[in-house]
Amino acid sequence: MIKAVIMAGGKGTRVASVAPGIPKPMIPVDGKPALERQIECLVKNDVSEIIIVTGHLGHVIKNYFSDGKKFGCDITFYEEETPLGSGGALYEIQDRLSDDFLLINGDVIFDMDIGRFIAFYRKRGAEAALAVHPNSHPFDSALVETDGDGRVTAWLNKEDPRGYYRNQVNAGIHILSKRLTEITPRGGQKVDLDRDILKPAIARGRVFAYRTPEYIKDMGTPERLLQAEADVRSGLVRRKNLAERQRAVFLDRDGTITRLDGFVTKPEQLVLADRAADAIRLINGSGALAIVITNQPVIARGECTVEELDEIHRRMETLLGAEGAYVDDIFYCPHHPDKGFAGERPEYKTDCVCRKPKPGMILAAAAKYNIDLSRSCMIGDSRKDAQAGIAAGCASALTRAFTGGGTETVDGRDIPVFASLYDFALTWH
Repeated sequence: MIKAVIMAGGKGTRVASVAPGIPKPMIPVDGKPALERQIECLVKNDVSEIIIVTGHLGHVIKNYFSDGKKFGCDITFYEEETPLGSGGALYEIQDRLSDDFLLINGDVIFDMDIGRFIAFYRKRGAEAALAVHPNSHPFDSALVETDGDGRVTAWLNKEDPRGYYRNQVNAGIHILSKRLTEITPRGGQKVDLDRDILKPAIARGRVFAYRTPEYIKDMGTPERLLQAEADVRSGLVRRKNLAERQRAVFLDRDGTITRLDGFVTKPEQLVLADRAADAIRLINGSGALAIVITNQPVIARGECTVEELDEIHRRMETLLGAEGAYVDDIFYCPHHPDKGFAGERPEYKTDCVCRKPKPGMILAAAAKYNIDLSRSCMIGDSRKDAQAGIAAGCASALTRAFTGGGTETVDGRDIPVFASLYDFALTWH
């Protein structure tokens, strides 16, 4: 049975004005301490053995939770006499850890399908897995770089130079192997989890990032606390859990999110369409997933490598993030059935199941994120986009620049037409 360790020793200087005199994890979020909401999620996911690391005003936490029985779990405590940083306590409680354990920052509000997270970690034989997610301010957040399998390849702090990047922020929820704390004993020393434990492990290739669209938000400022409270009241926190059926907007890339001006084969050629970031920000705010579904025959035609396409998509995520918007995932089809192009790659010359108008990419996204297709929509600038949506069983919409709206008949269905992605997003709810 996997145990959970919650780091609940922070003072919370930025948010202390909201609730002076109580520890940061005990600040009420819609009438219930943030720490209690964390424990409720853990218990719901059958994680019943919890170690809480306390520090500042730790007696308040102990008095409230006691042994945890009334919350449906077993709780024990470790109190730091002096602050040991974000990872130092792990060396003091090694004999109480399970072989693999959850490590959770005490200031995050979350609701996750933890079983999915654990399965990801175990499938990859990892020493550490970090829950990461896109956010609306990646430019001032620490970012995690990964390869195609989710293996962490780099860690970019806010002060580090960066070019184009994936919008992947460490969310403060981890699964760690006990082996990480047995490599270099550091009893009584102050240890930074990221810099002293996780970053050195990246070189061994055993640190992975679990990208999730689920709700994870730190409530370390008064503004974030207010937002978290509103999201709890609206039910958004619960609905984003991947155990719940999700809504999604599936977005074509070229001509919908970006300007259409021939094939994009270099990052600098990608330019966002007018108000595309505003549109995606509205979709983000609706609670629906924003998932890119794009045909990219430039791979099969030999005009762009997979690595170059990845850099193009990094540019798109960087441009969106600069305007406070993000996409939850990107699915692309590299295939092209027609032959005869100079430099073409034969391995991609196939009549696949993913190239639109076939619904393969949409169906793959639906399986990955538990999406209810009947409450979702595919939008793009081509009839193939609409046909893919119809074939997948979701609603479809089209963008047609310089139109006043209306409908277009596709495969016997009247498909709504919008002048832009932004006009569509104004109607989405």
